Amino acid sequence: MPLISTKGVYGLTAMYELSKHKKESPMQIKEISSNASIPQNYLEQLLSKLRRAELVKSIRGAKGGYVLARKPEDILVKDILMALEDDLKIIDNKAENPILNIFFDDAKKSMKSIFDINLAKLDDYQEKYNEFLHYSI
Repeated sequence: MPLISTKGVYGLTAMYELSKHKKESPMQIKEISSNASIPQNYLEQLLSKLRRAELVKSIRGAKGGYVLARKPEDILVKDILMALEDDLKIIDNKAENPILNIFFDDAKKSMKSIFDINLAKLDDYQEKYNEFLHYSI
C-alpha cells in the first residue's frame, strides 16, 4: 500500500510546474502535461480537484489555462497531497491493539510534518540533484 499514489505524485509534479512558470499568462494544460509527462486527461481530473481545494485557479478563454491560487511560498506540499489523496495514510483502519493505534497516529503526524514545506522550497532540491549528476558522471 503506497503512502502516496500516482494522483499525489502527478499532482505535486503539476503544482511544481505551475510554481516554476514565470510568465504573466496562465499555463495551458497541454504544456503542463508535456513538461511533467502526465497524461492530459488524468491531469484535467487532478487540476479539477486542486481547483476545488483552492490551490489553483483556472482561466477560461483562448489564452486561458491554470495558475497557482497563491504564491508558491504559501502552498504546502501536504495541502496538495491531502487535497488529492484525501488524507495521508499509514494504514487504512485501526489496529486491535491500542498501543499500535497510538504509534500509527504519531507516525501519521510525523509524516505530515515531513511534507510541511512549501512549493518554493522544492527548488532547494535542485542543488541536491545537481550534486547527484556531478557525482554520477
